[in-house]
Amino acid sequence: MLKKILDATSVAIIGASKSPTKRGYQAIKTLQEEGYEGEIFPVNPKEDFILGLKCHESVTSIPQSVDLALITTPARTIPSLLKECGEKGIAGAVIIAGGFRELGERGRELENEVIKTAKQYGVRLIGPNTSGMINMKSNMNLVGIKNAPKGNIALVCQSGNMALTLITEAMIRKHEGFTYYVGVGNESDIKFHEYLDYFTNDPDTKSILMYVEGMSQGREFLQHAYRTTTKKPIILLKSGMSDSGRKSAGSHTGSLAGMSEVAKAAFERAGIIVIENSDELFPVAETLSSLPPIKNNNVAILADGGGHATIAADLLSGYGINLPTLSEQTQKKLRQILPESASVINPVDVAGGTDSDPSIFADCARIILKDPNVGGLLLVGLFGGYGIRFDKSLTFPEEEAAHHLGRMVKKGSKPIVVHSLYSSYNSHPIELLGYYDIPVNDSLDISCKCIASLCEYGDTLTSYQAKTNFFFNWGAKAKKGGTDIIERARKEGRRVLLEHEAKQLIKLHGAPVCGDIVATTEDQAVELARKIGGKVVLKIVSPDILHKSNAGGVKVDLETEEDIRLAFRKIMDNARSYKPDADIRGVLISPMVTSGLEVIIGTKIDDLFGPVIMYGLGGIMVEIMKDVTFWVLPISERSARKMISKTRSSIILDGVRGQPGYDKKALKKLLLICSELIESYPEIEEMDLNPVILNQDGLHVVDARIILKENDKK
Repeated sequence: MLKKILDATSVAIIGASKSPTKRGYQAIKTLQEEGYEGEIFPVNPKEDFILGLKCHESVTSIPQSVDLALITTPARTIPSLLKECGEKGIAGAVIIAGGFRELGERGRELENEVIKTAKQYGVRLIGPNTSGMINMKSNMNLVGIKNAPKGNIALVCQSGNMALTLITEAMIRKHEGFTYYVGVGNESDIKFHEYLDYFTNDPDTKSILMYVEGMSQGREFLQHAYRTTTKKPIILLKSGMSDSGRKSAGSHTGSLAGMSEVAKAAFERAGIIVIENSDELFPVAETLSSLPPIKNNNVAILADGGGHATIAADLLSGYGINLPTLSEQTQKKLRQILPESASVINPVDVAGGTDSDPSIFADCARIILKDPNVGGLLLVGLFGGYGIRFDKSLTFPEEEAAHHLGRMVKKGSKPIVVHSLYSSYNSHPIELLGYYDIPVNDSLDISCKCIASLCEYGDTLTSYQAKTNFFFNWGAKAKKGGTDIIERARKEGRRVLLEHEAKQLIKLHGAPVCGDIVATTEDQAVELARKIGGKVVLKIVSPDILHKSNAGGVKVDLETEEDIRLAFRKIMDNARSYKPDADIRGVLISPMVTSGLEVIIGTKIDDLFGPVIMYGLGGIMVEIMKDVTFWVLPISERSARKMISKTRSSIILDGVRGQPGYDKKALKKLLLICSELIESYPEIEEMDLNPVILNQDGLHVVDARIILKENDKK
């Protein structure tokens, strides 16, 4: 269905106008001027002809079949017009008008009516609140941006201004352009992941560039993105990460942005190249569209100055890129063509060796790229400007070098990215690099981001089999005993599992929990504590008291019979005072676990992505340090390992100042168990294991809370 819309062979312009300031005039004029290959049908009951084309009273009066409608009329007219489109058999409509859910409840009601009508009559929608769409291949320009450059990038954008920015940047850079542009708008009907599927299968599209403010089906997007990134790269900038950004996104598109921690980690796990700075967005897309990925994460730097080389090395190291020492054979060959003062380790600093002959850059690049440890090359400095900076006679050897560099990339499998102070001068050597699809940037930071993205995408291609595909196999690993625990709570009308029930459930899946027993009398509490041995903890057991400490329902560090009896009575009295009508089942007796590092593991349902898991420092530190990371479930072993390493406190797990480290293997296993629990029991809404005491040789889940979904939730 999307092919008939995005590759439409005929377009009806509903709201066609003779006024040059109206969108209904501009659309027709742009289609004519840019040579749209299909048919154009203006629709306006008050006009006979517009720009030489016969007008039609309505879409139903057009004698030929129509693939797509561009609707430029106000929001209130949309439902009735969609009905006509459906009766005509039109596959899709691009709705320009705003005034829907982004304006509040009345707008939301109108948008719901639009969606209902479109579904009833089988019309797919782009928008509403969109700038339009462009098919560069057939010159179907329904936006009005003139001379948008053609290339192999598909642009999916939720902001007309951002689209204009990116298209304008492509015009200026002159090296890369677009196959399609789609303004997603409110994403009321056609979703982001549907566009992914279409562009994944489009042979002319080499990469997909996305600007996202909010999306309605986050998990579906991740599932489809995971499949797409094995075939072609996705480059994405997600706005609305900050509190103020979320408010702006909500007012602009009516979409609610997801939690930044969840979204960024989820996109990266799907293999998406996540961009945080808008000025990096197009250069990275251009790079990934033009060059092969780097699959060994190893980059060499070739520079004509120590300053640029050092900064580039720092930037790449910050991205986690390796700068391998060049082999002795490589260094020997470089020494033969460079002055004695040159550095040939990595970064390679030519130390004036190119001042009189810039073609030596190509000789150095050839030697470096033959080194088996090198996956790609970053050339930084003045290349392309020697004829400008020093003498015109140097332009020819620069051109020669540009040809050689280009042929290396075309014939080989290792990419070259160039940073040049003279990029904006558009010298002939710079233009030649563009001809060979070698990206050139005047920003060293952007150049480093570009080559780092080649490494990141290379890692995606080599490791995607170890990643999750974001699909659940619901209930596949559920245990009979676990199902019984949940059903018992349901029968009692409870959404909260009692602590010992929660621990029993996670223990069934292999989690090490403290040996807890419920006592209903003082004597029983003393007897059970004696069986446990050593110091114990007493905690109230009540489905009506979630926060036991707030109710005075926890007593710790108890050992003597007198202390246990006193604590039992005090806990019961406190609970009755806190909530007189509470259903009190007794007191939980647990062994006292004191030594070790406290961590927290929790799960919740994110509005955008569904079930997510959190890990970080536990106890009071989770509130003070806020050193936690969120990942979309399910997770794999690789994901669990990365979750642990992503926290600032991960260094503590390895041991500091001579102290032994903690059992990361046991921690990783517990994270995987939590993932399995959520997949096994879709009834779980929230789970909180806090604290989990981590030791050098294992761990213990000291406290656990599980909240079930409401009965009508799935």
